Amino acid sequence: MAATTSVHGGGVGYGETTTSIFGGRANQMSLNNNNDDPEKAAGHKEQVSKPKSRIANTLRHAFSRALSASPVEIRGVLPVPLEERTSTQYSSYFSIWACMNINLLPITFGMLGPQYGLGLRDCALVIVFFSLLTAALPVYLGTLGPQTGLRQMIQARYSFGRYLVSVPVALNLATLTGFCVVICVVGGQCLAAVAAERGGGLSEAVGIVIIGLLSLCISFCGYDTLHRYERFAWVPALASFVVVTGCGGARLRDQQAPAEPATASAVLSFGMIIASYMIPYAGLASDFTTYLNPKFPSWRLFLYGYAGLVIPPVLLLTLGAAIGGAVSSVPEWEAGYDAHAVGGVLGAMLAPSGGFGKFVLVVLSLTLLGNIAATMYSTTLNFQILLPQLIVVPRYVFSIVITAIVIPVSIRAAADFFASLENFIAVISYWSAAMVAVLVTEHLVFRKGRYETYDHDAWNCASRLPLGIAALASGALSFALVIPCMAQTWYVGPIAMTTGDIGFEMAFVVTGLLYLPLRSLEKKYTGR
Repeated sequence: MAATTSVHGGGVGYGETTTSIFGGRANQMSLNNNNDDPEKAAGHKEQVSKPKSRIANTLRHAFSRALSASPVEIRGVLPVPLEERTSTQYSSYFSIWACMNINLLPITFGMLGPQYGLGLRDCALVIVFFSLLTAALPVYLGTLGPQTGLRQMIQARYSFGRYLVSVPVALNLATLTGFCVVICVVGGQCLAAVAAERGGGLSEAVGIVIIGLLSLCISFCGYDTLHRYERFAWVPALASFVVVTGCGGARLRDQQAPAEPATASAVLSFGMIIASYMIPYAGLASDFTTYLNPKFPSWRLFLYGYAGLVIPPVLLLTLGAAIGGAVSSVPEWEAGYDAHAVGGVLGAMLAPSGGFGKFVLVVLSLTLLGNIAATMYSTTLNFQILLPQLIVVPRYVFSIVITAIVIPVSIRAAADFFASLENFIAVISYWSAAMVAVLVTEHLVFRKGRYETYDHDAWNCASRLPLGIAALASGALSFALVIPCMAQTWYVGPIAMTTGDIGFEMAFVVTGLLYLPLRSLEKKYTGR
């Protein structure tokens, strides 16, 4: 079994031999172009390649030393060995979730509640119940990080296999990128709303570029920088929301009365929105815990994470529902909404505060960095896992790639924001619930909850990992029942016509049930 050398000094994994992109691949390619004249090639190698190779090696070593001295994380997706899992900042599992959620993103999702014909009380009850239920899934998966030292989608290889894991990784990349787009759009709207009130010419597109580039700076550096930022960034964010609530609190009582009492269909459909907010975090949960010391009790770590992922979103989702229910009753808010959507509404709420309100709106736009930076960080890791060959590309390179993707897509999505948001939300909870069912069932049933069964030597070796057929088949087959249970603007299944959207519940339950016999058969015939 050959060694895989990390391109950025992060250590040695196991599996196929790969070549660093900072190494001699370019020189090798130039020599191969001279294969038609061996003597000429030999002379060229003797006279040119060696000096160039020395220069390249010198530059590469200098670059590696500079990275090692910088705050840039260079490990990438390689498993974190036990001796490096030394961090005792266990409260960071609370602060990372809190900072990722004390921002405008839950406000945006909460504003969708009244669109289902629900009043504020019903929206609040749905938010509390579905948040308590669905937040437990990603938080639990995050507790496996300190015990295994594995990134979240590397853990998924122990169910989906080395190659078939590319399917959920691709879906996870699409989901994380979608969240980045939503965040950039909302941040850009806030900055544009501030400029509009001052008579400036800052467009939403320019605001989107600003948010995207700022998030690049944090995600580029990696784990340590991200945790330092998230540990404190939630404080000004929380203060800003207190100001917003104080300024607009009196008008929040002007709720538009629902046309009819809440129905089960409306409740379950809005519950799908909450699930779509919570469950996709499962695709990145343990990315933030792999350096924590595993001696800390997992149940206490779970409580830290659960508090961080439940309390802030519940409060801000409810605030978003209150804002959404009052927009049509307050002309100034409605005008702001028509001009700049979420940012415009918040600008109108803060208008009585004058210049201070504009400052708070700028701070609110920057609170989104807590979420998008962490999301982009996990996205860079997912790029490395997507195809085995991509592991030779350093993690921080993908920070630039994802920023280059997100900014233009965000500018396009901003043209019809809430329609784009609803189309994005439409499917993310379904596949996420199916993946979580596989990972949880694999860990609790087939691995008996034993962390030592996640062999670090096998993480990149296809012959020592499961085939992944059982995992992929159980998820795919579950959609035979998920599709009839979907209720979207573009499709309503026959079951959902009566029940409302119960797609994510069906995906989780059916996938878990199918995985039990299929994985048993896979283990029986493959032994792994």
